[in-house]
Amino acid sequence: MDYRQSGVDIDAGNETVRRIKSLARATFTPGVLSEIGSFGGLFRLNAAGMSDPVLVSSADGVGTKLRIAFMTGRHNTIGADLVNHCINDILVQGATPLFFLDYLATGRLSPEIAEQIVTGIARACRENGCALIGGETAEMPGFYADGEYDIAGFIVGAVERAKLIDGKSIAPGDVLLGLPSSGLHTNGYSLARKVFFEACALRPDSHVPELNGTVADVLLATHRSYLSPVRPLLDADLIKGMAHITGGGITENLPRILPPGCAAEIDRQAWPPPPVFRFIAERGGIAEDEMYRAFNMGIGLIIACDAGSCEKVVRLLRQGGEHGVVRMGRIVAGHDGVRYAA
Repeated sequence: MDYRQSGVDIDAGNETVRRIKSLARATFTPGVLSEIGSFGGLFRLNAAGMSDPVLVSSADGVGTKLRIAFMTGRHNTIGADLVNHCINDILVQGATPLFFLDYLATGRLSPEIAEQIVTGIARACRENGCALIGGETAEMPGFYADGEYDIAGFIVGAVERAKLIDGKSIAPGDVLLGLPSSGLHTNGYSLARKVFFEACALRPDSHVPELNGTVADVLLATHRSYLSPVRPLLDADLIKGMAHITGGGITENLPRILPPGCAAEIDRQAWPPPPVFRFIAERGGIAEDEMYRAFNMGIGLIIACDAGSCEKVVRLLRQGGEHGVVRMGRIVAGHDGVRYAA
C-alpha cells in the first residue's frame, strides 16, 4: 500500500501549490517577506505606516453557499465571498486589511477546482490591497463526499489605536445609514436552499422571471466588500460605529455595537428589500421578523454617525460611488436592541 491508495495524492497537492503560487504572489504588498510554501507567512508590520497600530483579526467561512457551488460546478466566486466577508468583519472596527490566509479541506483534491477557488481569493485580495501570504490545503479521504470541500479564511488588519471604532460613543439621536448588499452575501443559505429547491422544486439553472436570472446567478452573487466606499469616512473620523450584517441579520448584528442605554429604531419602509428576499418570504411563507433575523434584507453594512455629520457622510459615500446609501433609522434610549418602526 501507499499514501495514494489510502486516498491522499501528494502529487495533486504539489500541483495545487504550483498553480496557486503565482496567484498568491500577485497579491503581495511591500510588507510581505516570505514566499508561498514556507511553514509560516512573514509580514513586516512597519509597512502599515502606523505609529501606534492595533492588530484586528477575524476568521470565517461561507456556510452552505458552498452547496450552490457544488451543484453548479462554479467555484471561482466562492473565494471572493470569503475574503470580502472577512474584510468587512475587521473594517467595522476601522481596520485596513494587511494579509489573508485560507484553509481548504476536501475529500479528494482537485488541482483544477482548488485553482478556481484561489483565483477568487487572490482577485478579492488584490482589489482590497490585502496580501495572500499562505494557507493550508488538506486532503481528508472519507471525511468529505467526492466533489465537496470546505473553506475558511483568516485575516489580519491594523488600525491606529486613536482611530479604533468600537461604538462606545454612539448616543441617542445618532443616525443609522445602510449600504446595500449584493444579495444574500454568505448567510441564510440553509433556509434559502430549502425554499428554492424544496418548496419551489427549482434547479440551479431554472430561470426565475421576477429575479431576472437563474437561481444559480442569484444565489452565487458575490459578497461585496465595503472597504473602498468607507475608507474616506475612516480618514475623516466621521463614523461612531459599524455593523456588518451577516448571520442573524439586522436584528442580531446591530445590537453588537450598541453601548448600554442605547437601542436602534429601524424604519422598514426606508428601503425596498431586493426581489430575492421578497421571493424567499412569499414562496417560503416566512414571517417578516424571521426574515430580518435570517437575512440582510438588502443592507450589508450599517453605519452609525452623528446627526450633524450625516449629510457629509452621505456625500462622501456618493462621491465614492455608493449611490444606494439609505437613511434607515436612528439611535434611541433603551435596552431592547433593535425596534422596527414599521
